[in-house]
Amino acid sequence: MLAQSTRRDFLRNAARGGAGLIILQNNRLVRGTRANERLNIAGIGVGGRGAADMAAVAGENIVALCDVDHRHSAQTFERFGDARRYKDFRKMLDEMESRIDAVVIGTPDHTHAPAAVMAMKLGKHCYCEKPLTHTVYEARVVAETARQKKLVTQMGTQIHACSNYRRAVELVRSGAIGKVREVYVWLGANFAGPPTPTDMSGPDAPTARPPVPETLDWDLWLGPAAYRPYHPEYAPFKWRYWWNFANGQLGDFFCHYCDLAFWALKLRHPTSVEAIGPVHPESAAKWTIAKQQYPARGDLPPVTLTWYNGGAYPARVKEDNIPQWNSAVLFVGSDGMLICDYNKHQLLPAEKFADFQPPDPFIPDSVGHHREWAEACKTGGPTTCNFDYSGALTEAALLCNVALRTGRKIIWDARDLKAVGCPEADAFIRRPYRQGWTL
Repeated sequence: MLAQSTRRDFLRNAARGGAGLIILQNNRLVRGTRANERLNIAGIGVGGRGAADMAAVAGENIVALCDVDHRHSAQTFERFGDARRYKDFRKMLDEMESRIDAVVIGTPDHTHAPAAVMAMKLGKHCYCEKPLTHTVYEARVVAETARQKKLVTQMGTQIHACSNYRRAVELVRSGAIGKVREVYVWLGANFAGPPTPTDMSGPDAPTARPPVPETLDWDLWLGPAAYRPYHPEYAPFKWRYWWNFANGQLGDFFCHYCDLAFWALKLRHPTSVEAIGPVHPESAAKWTIAKQQYPARGDLPPVTLTWYNGGAYPARVKEDNIPQWNSAVLFVGSDGMLICDYNKHQLLPAEKFADFQPPDPFIPDSVGHHREWAEACKTGGPTTCNFDYSGALTEAALLCNVALRTGRKIIWDARDLKAVGCPEADAFIRRPYRQGWTL
């Protein structure tokens, strides 16, 4: 455990700058592990993005690796040659339970929740890629399981660890732009073209039936998702753009960009969500505009957050002479504005803030997103994107697609996970699993 004075100082700083921090005090690994010992980590989904996650924890002891396609994940298997190899994470967790301290999950979105919940029920700390889950219901179950088991968790929003986001949060929290009531987030804006594209619906499901690659276990890849015949339009790279496996660009990027708004403004659950965009029964929308209303939080006023992806952008970007950054988060305050992307931020209007002196940094710089999690597993310290915080962030992201697919404005009952007066939303909030799969 951390020395008491160091721990107290760290928590004081974290409380000023962090969000959703959980301190763990009744944890088997924390009680029995020293900070300089290595974790026994298992990887689930270790090709593609999962390979990068495993590389980031390579300093720990990698004891087991699981991937449904050993060719796709060959580089990771070769790097950690002593690790036991599996295709089914359920078998791996059953057989290796006593040797595993923590898991890193880099699978496609539709298998995040089953893998995370099984691992956490066995008492394993968990790092999981974003979005945390495929559905709103899963996000709530994952967060509650982590809380009940008192485990160290982190969602893979790696940009959260950058200093640029920390400096932007400090500006908002210190009142540099006054009270913030509006936030605009846009992704991949097309400033040369029309602000609202109208003909970008997704494709139909593929009808060809190519053979399944010899190294791929297609049934395991499908996991809990409804059956679809194998096609390279699904795996290994394009699964993100099909409803059966993911949530399109909203699932891909909301948790990265809107993380900044959630962190800076202490957002949690919206009270209403509405969305427009093309709707296709199989493929995710290529453009979406979604508006969320958040209630007041203490002395912080209500907030309207509007999301744009796929070419659209806020009209006020041109109207107010705001820099036309391709993707950005714009905070509109009573005393000014702040625009931010992954790498830079700027107070607006520029002439008003020409002589502005930012506050002294009060959010500690990160030791690294993966390292923060690994160290917390050993010491019981907090993580900044634990599943309580990131679960709510994921719920907000996925609710945009619930509103889009129902064609209704969702009045959201966060406590009971219900769209008030909209029973057709239930099918998108929680989906049935294929036989043999449970949460």
